[in-house]
Amino acid sequence: MRLDHVTLRVRDLDAHRRFFKAVLDLRDGFRPAFGFPGCWLYAGSEPVVHLIPARPGGAEAAPSGEGIDHVAFLRDDHDAFCERLDHHGIPYGRMELPEIGERRLFIHAPGGALIEVAFREPTPTPRTQEALP
Repeated sequence: MRLDHVTLRVRDLDAHRRFFKAVLDLRDGFRPAFGFPGCWLYAGSEPVVHLIPARPGGAEAAPSGEGIDHVAFLRDDHDAFCERLDHHGIPYGRMELPEIGERRLFIHAPGGALIEVAFREPTPTPRTQEALP
């Protein structure tokens, strides 16, 4: 398992986008069509910072409405992990993102922090047709 990305809720998406690009050398990259604004910033081929709008009216932990929305971990044992959550009676939400070959589970830590656990499917290798004799 490894840390996959951090999602930040921000009031000014563009200012934060420019900041992370200038300071951390991140670059804009593909983001699935979630139905709400945001952007993904990449380090190499990995989207490591996700930016989304701050909640109107602020959040409990961040009166400005800005702050860390969730942290995500990357694992490779989807079915076993679901069984573990079921065994412990931990409810979870699902998100399927076939366009990037990813499945996600969302759980809450005891204090309420949102934790995402992502599972990437191996990228299928295109088959080539063998030459006929």
